Amino acid sequence: MTAQPITSPRVAHIMAGAAEGGAELFFERLCVASHEAGDPVLPIIRRNATRAALLQRAGMNPVELRFGTAIDLLTRPRLRRALDSFAPDLAIAWMSRANQHMPAGSWLRVGRLGGYYDLRYYRGCDHLIGNTHGIVRWLRAQGWAEERTHYLPNFVDDFADTAPASRIALGLPATGQLLLGLGRLHTDKGFDIAIRAMAHLPGATLAIAGSGPELGPLQALARVVRVAERVHFLGWRNDAGALLKAADLFVCSSRVEPLGNMVIEAWSASCPLVALAADGPRELISDGHDGLVTPMEDPDALARAIAALLGDPLRAASLASAGRHRFERDFARRPVLAAWREGLARLVTPARA
Repeated sequence: MTAQPITSPRVAHIMAGAAEGGAELFFERLCVASHEAGDPVLPIIRRNATRAALLQRAGMNPVELRFGTAIDLLTRPRLRRALDSFAPDLAIAWMSRANQHMPAGSWLRVGRLGGYYDLRYYRGCDHLIGNTHGIVRWLRAQGWAEERTHYLPNFVDDFADTAPASRIALGLPATGQLLLGLGRLHTDKGFDIAIRAMAHLPGATLAIAGSGPELGPLQALARVVRVAERVHFLGWRNDAGALLKAADLFVCSSRVEPLGNMVIEAWSASCPLVALAADGPRELISDGHDGLVTPMEDPDALARAIAALLGDPLRAASLASAGRHRFERDFARRPVLAAWREGLARLVTPARA
């Protein structure tokens, strides 16, 4: 018997998140990839000129809404009109605020979670999607049935052919060992741990690409531990691939990291990495095979792991090669888009029957 081709459902992706962030970037990538594959997709977003322009350049017509707080009485009816007009099979709410505004309708309501969110906001959902196996296990432990909880991964851009960023243009030393950290300057990201580790790595420079409320405290900490001249804050950047290509080692120092898109980006760029054992990196990384995992809240252990790789280029290259294989197999655009298309088609099959 000939296998029947997958009929892609009509999907409205609803994102009410911030201007920057890992979930927001994957939302953009997935919408564009699905549209380019010929799938019927409607992006509905919180007002953001940059995001809207990106989606429009890809050939889509995003709907922009306010997505305010509980006193926002206009978003919900406007969202309903947009959904009624598009007539999706599935309406996928990315994170809690989008789900708070989502009305019931003929579509299946799906919540997509990239963390351990307050499930009170997801009571009206028919299905939940987690982007790690750990999140899916947690959802089931909270009482959600197995048939209503699903794992669908993220993909990141392929940086194989990306040119390295110029260290000199970034204000970094042209030579020497360069470590890279990526992410919002927030206590969850643990950049304080990486800065403390730098006290034991006298030959290395640390560049941190990101913005956020912890910039001042982190700069002060770098001065306290006497590494300020070797810690550089680059601000928010949109060239993660070029930065990773310029670095000798990626350091994921997060103390809270449900997934860790940065780990997958490092694999994509063939950049060896060391990560703290937060939930996401611990699930992703095979310690000693495609990266190194160190204990939480331990700058000394982090420094030892970094020093070990910096001092053993052959081992670092082996880890980077294995990481690149993991990216190509599990987290590149093609396999992840196929998993999403198949997974979403399975959700609507009973409704279509």
